Amino acid sequence: MTSDDNDIDDIDVVSKSDRKRQSHALQALGERLVRLSESQLQKLSLDEESLLAAVRLAKTITHHSGRRRQMQYIGKLMRSIDASKVSDALDDLTKESTEAKAREHLIEGARDALLARGDEALSGVLDIWPSADRQMLRNLARKAQSEKQRGTPPVHARKLFRYLRSLADVAES
Repeated sequence: MTSDDNDIDDIDVVSKSDRKRQSHALQALGERLVRLSESQLQKLSLDEESLLAAVRLAKTITHHSGRRRQMQYIGKLMRSIDASKVSDALDDLTKESTEAKAREHLIEGARDALLARGDEALSGVLDIWPSADRQMLRNLARKAQSEKQRGTPPVHARKLFRYLRSLADVAES
């Protein structure tokens, strides 16, 4: 065996199918970027200005083939950057968003339980947030229930929700 044969064995051959899979994966990552809001894009703090400009332009394109070409261009730009960093940042952003939604659902569920069952649900809420003021929760829940029965605007239900949110904020700190 000659030294030329050894050099050929050391070269990693990437098949055309693998290159296409990589290209489609980068394009899919670009599509995730396009679906983000402007504030979420800024949170990612991407350094690549041409990529950001292409993503912002893709958001404005409504024609199918034009958008498809723009997405292909974004996929091409993604080849020149470290896509794993972008993917990790997107995953972190999605995780934060999911956690925030779960937190809001917990607060809404506690409020709804207090409005529906009153004092019966109070112990469950106090189990979640032990630092809560029992008397304040009871008063806000009762006033919100009476507002609901009278059909007046839910002023106290909103106050109850804000109070529960502040308890959740304190618990996270």
